[in-house]
Amino acid sequence: MSVLDADVTPATQKTRRIAPGALIAVLSTVGVVVSLMQTLVIPIIPSLPSLLNTSASNASWVVTATLLASAVFTPISGRLGDMFGKRRMLVISLGFMIVGSVIAASFSSLIPELIGRSLQGAAFGAIPLGISIMRDELPTERVGSAMAVMSATLGVGGAIGMPFAAVIAQNADWHMLFWTAAGMGLICATLVFIFVPESPVRTPSRFDFGGAIGLAIALLSLLIGITKGADWGWGSSSILGLFGLSLVTFLAWGAYELRQKSPLIDLRVSARPRVLFTNLASIAVGFALYGMSLTFPQLLMAPKATGYGFGLSMVVAGLAMAPTGLVMMLLSPMSAKLSARKGPKVTLALGSAVIAIGYLVAVVLMDSVWQIMLSAIIVAGGVGLAYAAMPALIMGAVPLSETGAANGLNSLMRSIGTSTSSAVMGVVLAHMTMQLGTHMLPTREAFHTAFFIAMAGAIAAIAFTACIPMGKKQTQG
Repeated sequence: MSVLDADVTPATQKTRRIAPGALIAVLSTVGVVVSLMQTLVIPIIPSLPSLLNTSASNASWVVTATLLASAVFTPISGRLGDMFGKRRMLVISLGFMIVGSVIAASFSSLIPELIGRSLQGAAFGAIPLGISIMRDELPTERVGSAMAVMSATLGVGGAIGMPFAAVIAQNADWHMLFWTAAGMGLICATLVFIFVPESPVRTPSRFDFGGAIGLAIALLSLLIGITKGADWGWGSSSILGLFGLSLVTFLAWGAYELRQKSPLIDLRVSARPRVLFTNLASIAVGFALYGMSLTFPQLLMAPKATGYGFGLSMVVAGLAMAPTGLVMMLLSPMSAKLSARKGPKVTLALGSAVIAIGYLVAVVLMDSVWQIMLSAIIVAGGVGLAYAAMPALIMGAVPLSETGAANGLNSLMRSIGTSTSSAVMGVVLAHMTMQLGTHMLPTREAFHTAFFIAMAGAIAAIAFTACIPMGKKQTQG
């Protein structure tokens, strides 16, 4: 029996019916709120050392902790959703976010903040779970556009998060950021509990604890090495040791998973060319996306004395970037229609090409705020097209019983891309600098280099997309 013919057991709970529009609205709201956690603390990063009474190096873990937790928990929550119910795991994920937000809001020291931010990151698996619920619950004709909208929330939340958080941080005590996050999480959990029915698709099996532990060690070693390489030194024994540990653990984990009857991640399915090259393209698109998130706000906020900056405040710069989220959301239904007509492979390639064009425009046009906004909007449009096509490619190649785990893995690939981009772009902007008074700031050439690197990521995504085979659709569970 092939993996595509794996048993799927209907849930014993009576399935509730809900209007498709309401289901899409609730799950998309959850996606936006969860992804907003990525940029929640950006406005207070410069103040974190004094707020938490710690060093700048230690304070940076408040950002890193969320990334690491999301990378580890996303594929795990997807697998648990396939086994025990996607709605149940969605509510639990939001519970992590609520508890983490309350912890972070209640203390002003490093360790509680790290615990709170880690729990917030653990909620990130809500997005692939929501995509899988849509596939299970919605009429066939609504699935494509719904998944596209849900997938776009990955970028939308990050885009609106900065101005949202900046306004709160500028007008209230910084703890209010986390109290607000807790309130939004509670609202989302209530909406899910009331309006989202439990998926009828289950995969009864034993949870692969060994696979989960191995994956966690391998991912933590890899991502800590990537995110801390610039701070600790890329050639330092600590970084090289982390990369070595990651490589050895991944190899051992892969051998272990191949011997399991019910693995955390079915590597045989993941190695199929359609899934493999879609995930590789996801890494490349995630890499290209973060170039916009890191460089454009810095450009807008850089002092005018640099010769290229515009001296905007965090709030105004965030508002200038906010239209990117709207563009991603608006283009998602268009992406679904294009995928239905031409195929998701074409949509992913087109989106990646638009991203590359956006960065080329940024290289040529960097002399006014509207030009930066135009470049950001073009990049965001490409991201909206590309992100919306990925679930269709993945879910057309995996059995119905494994959609949660497969979408979780795809989200993980995007996270690896963004974290790698953060490290690479950070090195470029930190080493190509100019002195302005007592401050060292990136040069214009540093931003151009970052744009070209991001453009290369988008071109790599096109190349990976070209390798995706599109044979007969395989969606039977």
